[in-house]
Amino acid sequence: MNRIGIYCGSFDPVHKGHIAIARACVEQDLVDEVWIIATGAYWDKNDLTPFSERIAMLKMAAKEGIVIDETYNELPYTYQIFEQLENDHPDKRFSLILGGDNLPRFDQWRNYEYLLNFDFIILPRGEIDEKEVKEIMKKFNKENYAILKLEPIAISSTFIREHLHDYEAIKDMIDKKVYDHLIGMERKKEYATRDHKSASSAG
Repeated sequence: MNRIGIYCGSFDPVHKGHIAIARACVEQDLVDEVWIIATGAYWDKNDLTPFSERIAMLKMAAKEGIVIDETYNELPYTYQIFEQLENDHPDKRFSLILGGDNLPRFDQWRNYEYLLNFDFIILPRGEIDEKEVKEIMKKFNKENYAILKLEPIAISSTFIREHLHDYEAIKDMIDKKVYDHLIGMERKKEYATRDHKSASSAG
């Protein structure tokens, strides 16, 4: 049975930290593949780049052992993604990849009890270190989890977006092809805005 790690997120844009996490899951033999699923707007994330653009950039950045999903993106909740995955791929064993900073409020996730049935791959992050991860998992009576061994990754998609026109500040954080794609998108927006203003003026 193939072991598949499911890595959901906005990936707006994907950066080298995301890919490092996915690759580490494979290299540490926790899964055979990682499927990255770019998801929609959350309550705290609005105005996301369209799916098509985010998926295109994920494909540019993907490495061996990483599959970019184009099937489950529209499902709003993680549990719905896993329900559909189980239904579509009964021959595979799925794990949820998540940052440790999600654990303190994990019981606020929609239908979190269902997700507890799956293996977890947890990346200690922020104030949630390995010891804290183990304590939280104990509260959930959960034993089927693994802690990813990876140095802290200080990369933020928000920082990249805010410094998009300062390549030197972000060149170590983002794949060059992804950066070029982002710049191309910005230019298209500028042209569209300029054309709209010209048309308005002419009217």
